[in-house]
Amino acid sequence: MASSRRDLAVRASVDQGLLSPAEPVVALLDTAGIRASAAALTGAFAAVTDAPVLHAFAVKACPLVPVLRLLHEAGLGAEVASPGELALARAAGIPTARTVLDSPAKTPDELRQALALGIAVNADNLQELARLDALVAAAPTASPLGIRVNPQIGAGSIGALSTATATSKFGVALRDEGARKTLVQACLERPWLTRLHTHTGSQGVPLALMAEGVGEAYALAEEINHAAGRQQIDTLDIGGGLPVDFHSDEENPTYAEYARLLADTVPGLFDGRYGLVTEFGRSLLAKHGTVLARVEYTKTSGGRPIAVTHAGVQVATRTVYAPEAWPLRVLAYDSGGRPRTGEVTVQDVAGPACFAGDLLATGRELPLLHPGDVVAVPDTGAYYFAHPYAYNSLPRPGVHGFTVTEKDGGGGAGDGGAGDGDRDGGNGGDGTVTFTTVREPQTLAEIVAESGGAHADALVR
Repeated sequence: MASSRRDLAVRASVDQGLLSPAEPVVALLDTAGIRASAAALTGAFAAVTDAPVLHAFAVKACPLVPVLRLLHEAGLGAEVASPGELALARAAGIPTARTVLDSPAKTPDELRQALALGIAVNADNLQELARLDALVAAAPTASPLGIRVNPQIGAGSIGALSTATATSKFGVALRDEGARKTLVQACLERPWLTRLHTHTGSQGVPLALMAEGVGEAYALAEEINHAAGRQQIDTLDIGGGLPVDFHSDEENPTYAEYARLLADTVPGLFDGRYGLVTEFGRSLLAKHGTVLARVEYTKTSGGRPIAVTHAGVQVATRTVYAPEAWPLRVLAYDSGGRPRTGEVTVQDVAGPACFAGDLLATGRELPLLHPGDVVAVPDTGAYYFAHPYAYNSLPRPGVHGFTVTEKDGGGGAGDGGAGDGDRDGGNGGDGTVTFTTVREPQTLAEIVAESGGAHADALVR
């Protein structure tokens, strides 16, 4: 998200009452930034290949229907990994022909539905291939079918997100004894198996390792096609995984850098013989989301100032439980939504949950925060506010898309369309910020309902 648009949106959220004592935490999405990232992705691959490329957004990164619709309008499809994610993609209007199903635990019913709809399916293992044998024999399907491979090339800096390790739970392990030969034979026995899928990892995985994983899948495709005496494997799904810089507003690395690296290291991938599928998620959305929260109280403990806010583990679960792997920036604004100035002070920024570790930041240098101030947590557009954690039954925050239109009509952020419920408001002559509702804030009645409120007497009858 451009910092200037973010500053305008923070102030407008206060001016327009989006962030208030009654709604002390909200999430914002910069629609212009999302469109720009989608264009950067499609443009980066178009610059290195004329082959068809389906860019399937990883729905898990931001499972919000208006976001999926926005990305669909920007030319992207969807990668889904559960019945719920498939339902969201269909609700967003994404065609089944532009949808890919991945999951290490697909049920027979999930597979049957995907084949009936013509959705591309990547099998995770040889047992799943056996299930597909029966389903393909039972009914014709238009679904492109593939299998995921694990190149076993090593881990990045975050082990939990490294999917190409020796013992990863994903895909067929290529370097296990006899596995490669077995996989090649399995493909030759199934002429309908026309795709290979690999995904080396995501945050913490360097570009060179990602490219190495793609190279291993390409080499296997070449081996299978040579053994078949024809081009049986016609598409390579290279996954996603571009890491995000959480330390600045820079979008680094870029899709263009990654596409050029692939063109240099795996040139045959782009010579027109193979169709391509990508599955980027975090890198498309992270930079374009910001969580805003009011500071409720400030205090001092052990000589260190602490600002108690309304954003913590319920929106930033990974950061709270694994702060070294998932650090987030915190930006300080005054009660009017203007960047706070003043002497920088080392302080903690805490969340509202009832455990000591609910901290957004520890020992962070910021202008001293005061009650009623606003903290902004940028880079949270993926895997943060769309994945609420119900600690203390804290409600899910509302999510709002925004656009900025300059006063003279130029340099704006584009059209809205992220949802219903537009709010227009001036912004001190710098531009007009328009908010649209993506997801309503959760109500207390909804919390009670999903916590068994309709069955209060179930255990005492």
